[in-house]
Amino acid sequence: MKINIFTVGGKTVTVHDNNSGRLVLLNNYDGDGSAELAALERLGCPSPDLIAVSGVNWEHDLSPFKAPAIRKNEPDFTGGAEEFLALLTNEILPQAENMLSRKPVFKAIAGYSLAGLFALWSLYRCDNFEGAASISGSLWFEGFRAFAERENLMREPAVIYLSLGDKEAKTRHPLMRTVQENTEALAAHYNEMGVKTVFEMNEGNHFKEPELRTAKGISAVLSNAGNV
Repeated sequence: MKINIFTVGGKTVTVHDNNSGRLVLLNNYDGDGSAELAALERLGCPSPDLIAVSGVNWEHDLSPFKAPAIRKNEPDFTGGAEEFLALLTNEILPQAENMLSRKPVFKAIAGYSLAGLFALWSLYRCDNFEGAASISGSLWFEGFRAFAERENLMREPAVIYLSLGDKEAKTRHPLMRTVQENTEALAAHYNEMGVKTVFEMNEGNHFKEPELRTAKGISAVLSNAGNV
């Protein structure tokens, strides 16, 4: 494996070149993707080429719409996803792909929590990705379910993966309590559209084994991508 690192737009981008022809873009709060690749190896999944983007401004870069903070003393969501997606598609992806040994024949986007919401939302705003993994995705985000059920995907993906911890909806917060209902509803929505959709319920709350859950999501996307 070859590793290259560069920075652009205040983000640190780590390119793991495994000469696989299958590319996964992973947006991270921190970390360079090594933990997720190690978890993939433990699962017996062949390592993809992985682009890990860290230094992401969680409440701005990953929020598709403006919304108030869900807790006191936390920043509001400022709806900067369009700007961040433009950075990804116009600068980060082209530069990273030039560092790979092989041109990708399949591209997917993955993320945990709010990055999982962003991964799903990106399918409605660009046609760069043929698969998406929303791992413990923040699908409680106000207005997102209605948006996803109303809008058209830019292209029909090969596979969408959705997951959740079985304790994530057990909260007093009225908005976050909708996460399981919304995730299951969107899984059914994509299935009804004819999109291959994998929904997985994991044990635990939102913070249990994020690297392993992310690896499970990436593995599911790759294994259900077909002969590419």
